[in-house]
Amino acid sequence: MNTPPVVLCFSGHDPTGGAGIQADSEAISAMGCHAVSVITCLTVQDTHNVYSIKPLEVDYILQQATVILSDIKVSAIKIGLLGSCDIVATLVSILDEYPDIPVVLDPVLAAGGGTSLAKSELVHCIQNQLLARVSLVTPNVPEAEILSIFEGKCKNILLTGTHDESTKNVINRLVVEGTEVSALSWGRLPHLYHGSGCTLASAVAACLAKGLSLLEAVEIGQKYTWESLSKAQKIGKGQLIPLR
Repeated sequence: MNTPPVVLCFSGHDPTGGAGIQADSEAISAMGCHAVSVITCLTVQDTHNVYSIKPLEVDYILQQATVILSDIKVSAIKIGLLGSCDIVATLVSILDEYPDIPVVLDPVLAAGGGTSLAKSELVHCIQNQLLARVSLVTPNVPEAEILSIFEGKCKNILLTGTHDESTKNVINRLVVEGTEVSALSWGRLPHLYHGSGCTLASAVAACLAKGLSLLEAVEIGQKYTWESLSKAQKIGKGQLIPLR
């Protein structure tokens, strides 16, 4: 019987389907893997912005993860919206039990509409508890600056260049142990997109779950993400939603 690689996603729920768990699941499925999910937060949002976040109780998050991991072989983990320091600590305890599973972190610190999704205390917890435990972190430039990402706590960084709107192309740089090993250029697309970071991190995680090298996973994940953004759909009145 054919069993696809499985990616476990820790992410928030987005009612629009543009970001969060639904985005993760769609991207992972498109890459030929199966997504299992643990909801970390409920949100109130539309295609314009995020209006409120409700982190779930850590006992419930732990219970979700424990049941899944006891039943299903997980080949990669993707982490998105966290919501609280207690959730960070819970995730770290889970990751410590599975040190050989690759982990991709999309550090969701702000919504596309500008709402902050991580107070300074949560940023500190991510910096000091989580970064050292992940295989790859995928920040944009503002997120990298907030997290002081290049201080050496995370070995592998995929720095996305989407926020520098002065450039004709988007340059995404893969940095491994302080050395840039890849810089891929993508034509800058004309719109704003809801869930682009979720799509990229999930696609890369799926490639790692399939056994690809980090360099291969990052390149294939970027290509898939750019293509899904180029075909994005106008679902609401705000940002476009990638066609994953």
